[in-house]
Amino acid sequence: MSNSSRRWRVALYSHDTMGLGHKRRNLLIAQTLADSGLPIDVLLISGMQDASRCPVIPGVDYLTLPALHKNAEGQYQSRRLNLPLKEIIALRSQIIRTTLASFKPDVLIVDNVPRGAVGELDLSLKYLRRQTQTRCILGLRDILDEPEIVRRDWNRAANEAVIRHYYHEVWVYGDPTVYDTVREYQFSSDIAAKLRYLGYLDQRSRLKYIDTESIQAVADLRLSEKQLAVCFVGGGQDGDNLAKAFAQATLPPSTSGVIVTGPFMSPQVRQQLQAYANPAHRLKVLDYLPEPTLLLPQADWVVSMGGYNTTCEILSYEKRSLVVPRVKPRREQMIRAERLQQMNIVDLLHPDQINPAALTGWMAQNKAAPQVRDRLNLNGLTHLTQQLESLLTMPAYCSRYAS
Repeated sequence: MSNSSRRWRVALYSHDTMGLGHKRRNLLIAQTLADSGLPIDVLLISGMQDASRCPVIPGVDYLTLPALHKNAEGQYQSRRLNLPLKEIIALRSQIIRTTLASFKPDVLIVDNVPRGAVGELDLSLKYLRRQTQTRCILGLRDILDEPEIVRRDWNRAANEAVIRHYYHEVWVYGDPTVYDTVREYQFSSDIAAKLRYLGYLDQRSRLKYIDTESIQAVADLRLSEKQLAVCFVGGGQDGDNLAKAFAQATLPPSTSGVIVTGPFMSPQVRQQLQAYANPAHRLKVLDYLPEPTLLLPQADWVVSMGGYNTTCEILSYEKRSLVVPRVKPRREQMIRAERLQQMNIVDLLHPDQINPAALTGWMAQNKAAPQVRDRLNLNGLTHLTQQLESLLTMPAYCSRYAS
């Protein structure tokens, strides 16, 4: 820990337009930094409305932006306000810029999108470079999309030029043995020089920040059977088919089943799932669980979509898992699942092949849990804290530190 008496300020930006993944990843990073022993105050800037449900942690606070939504075709739109896209982006952009000017962060960590959603960070990046010595970091998940699509989209958005001009480092929350970001996306040599592979984010750390409400919510499930099968569908907006198939599958003997639907699943589908939730089926359907990670330690089978955080949970707890990835608007989940299947770490089912019999057959297999920790780097949170402290204790940069 630094001997400096000054408290550093770190801002985390997450555009949060689909699912819960970005929010949960950034919340875990914020919690880890607050718990690191470093003198840090963290402000998490997010577009998720349920920031109020986040745990109260000394040194961490939340700013919720007017929410965006990305539809099935990958197009952005306002989630709740009746505003044209141009207006809501302008509103969010001004809020972010004003917030950063007042908060004066030493470091800004941007999640996944160098210019923010629809370029909403452009004003802030220009301001920070011109007026401050804030170090800007781009944090990337292990896989973005198919290489040709990433190269096309990044060229259109001039993302490499933005990274070259505004960002000090690029942190990849992944392991190049699974996916070599530099090689796959053919980053320029100067962009590659800024890139650091930190490792996957160990989700077991979430349990250090669990509140009593979350613990009680799991205890209230009264999971009396000897074994447990769980089904996670992320935010739930496109998990209908997987949840329905799991609800109708035959569980192994002496096994309870739990489906966590996510907040974005339609009420109609939730009602259909509840029709299967009875003692005879040994199935419980939950609209919301404050911290679904609490189910992982006791789970014997995990059926899930293939988002980054859920995959990290599977890796962290070394669970037998069947991943049914999303394939649009991006193929990121499919690519990740295919790579991990090739390493014999997860099993993979294409979403077109979802049916109760397929899930029943998979759970009936007598397959050993994967050995992950000696094969993959899961120390991303530790390395992130170390990298941040190293950055903050360097001599102060001039305004051209990212040139």
